[in-house]
Amino acid sequence: MNSSGTSTRVLWLQVWGLAAVQGTIALTWVIYNLYLLKLLTQFGFPAGLATGLLILENILAAVMEPLMGGLSDQFQHWVGSRFPFISVGVILASALFIAIPAFVVFGSATAALRWVLPILMVSWALAMTVFRSPALSLLGRYAFASNLPQAASILTLVGGLAGAMGPLANQFILSLGPVVTFSVGSLVMLGSATALKFVNPDSSVQQQMPESAPSSKPKSSWRQISLPRLGYVFAAGVGVALGFRLMMQTFPRILSTQVPDANKGLILGGIFIALALTAIPAGNLATRLGNRQAMSYGLFAMAGLMLLMMLTHNGVIAFGVAIALGATFSLVSNGTIPFALSMVPMDKAGLGTGIYFSGGAVASSVFGALFSQPESLTPTAGALIGAMAFLAGGLFVAASSKLKQPVFEAH
Repeated sequence: MNSSGTSTRVLWLQVWGLAAVQGTIALTWVIYNLYLLKLLTQFGFPAGLATGLLILENILAAVMEPLMGGLSDQFQHWVGSRFPFISVGVILASALFIAIPAFVVFGSATAALRWVLPILMVSWALAMTVFRSPALSLLGRYAFASNLPQAASILTLVGGLAGAMGPLANQFILSLGPVVTFSVGSLVMLGSATALKFVNPDSSVQQQMPESAPSSKPKSSWRQISLPRLGYVFAAGVGVALGFRLMMQTFPRILSTQVPDANKGLILGGIFIALALTAIPAGNLATRLGNRQAMSYGLFAMAGLMLLMMLTHNGVIAFGVAIALGATFSLVSNGTIPFALSMVPMDKAGLGTGIYFSGGAVASSVFGALFSQPESLTPTAGALIGAMAFLAGGLFVAASSKLKQPVFEAH
């Protein structure tokens, strides 16, 4: 990571700034998911509304992610910056994130007003889609194409550490109370976006990496958009997200039935810790192998590990499987944004990133609709379907290399 050849090809300071934003996104979703059911039931709503809200949020995100990414591409074309979208989205999301617990504390639980709470929750989820794709698409401006997985490994490292807070620190987060927790999340969100803007005004990026970054007013390339290539990006997003969701639902159930004395929080947290710790070595490996090849290998290996989960019968094996899952998934996580960026022209980076996240949102909404109740899917069925999802995702990534390249390759 610190070699002179690599350092000239990656803007590490900007990458770390973007990683802070990625970590904040992961952390705020951890907080939201931990408190969602508690806040709704506290306000008199049925527990089932939580699932309904998540499904609705994902359906809306499936549309909003590519829309916001595409609009940010137009802003980049017109004014030379995506930061108007990022700034507006972060400010809205931060304000709404604080408003959620504030309404619970100071609002009214009367029938007429209590529906403000779920409206605030859905509004916050939509605000998050305003800036996620525009922000993460900036990765393509911070590194040359061959070094994108290495740059993305920093995002995986920080995101993995933030994700580990869910299984490892959930009781501590809940003990702080919603007002303190949501306030911290909101302030961290604002701080990370401010830091990213401070370390990387667009003009300085273009001065430092003229070969990698597009000019401030690139020619529009809508005619170079390939629907089959976007389809592969979308399908990969579906496969990765569905496989991961099934993994995180199935593994705890396997532990509960086959290793009842195991520390589930520690084992599940081990997945995210391993993901974070192996991110940089996985990024180096992907740089040598090529991103598509490394990502495909990772997805195929994840399919095998999903089946191996069913053979878990003691705590040592369970922890070993968790470490293997996290280490292997780092190859996948590092590769997702570089893969999406490689499938679109350079001035459509926001659209490509948004299409990938749209696929993930569709997978999450389908998952929520079909498998919201743990008993609706046996551990064996969950492991098999998850393995097939990862396998399909790997096949889509591998097959994408056969498509005709656009007139000019992205990034």
